[in-house]
Amino acid sequence: MALSRDFRETVQERALNDPEFRIGLLTEAAECLLNDEIDVAKTLLRDYVNATIGFQALAKLTERKPESLMRMLSAKGNPSLRNISKVMALLRRHEGVELHVKAI
Repeated sequence: MALSRDFRETVQERALNDPEFRIGLLTEAAECLLNDEIDVAKTLLRDYVNATIGFQALAKLTERKPESLMRMLSAKGNPSLRNISKVMALLRRHEGVELHVKAI
């Protein structure tokens, strides 16, 4: 199902004004990666990138083409562990947070 423009704008507006929401996107993406929910993790990361740093700036940091990053985080994308790990690390640093795993 394609997302409406209004939904993307809502996510972007909330991300711009709510640091806890941005951190929540990253935290949930990390949890999804650990729980083999790759498609959900890619969606959350794509939403975070679109709402914050943007694919052009992320491309400069990763030394990848923006199109490659967009494809990697698309529904059909199949990122390697190295690539998804690098993206997560850069986004975490961009947000200025540390993520820790806690067993329950």
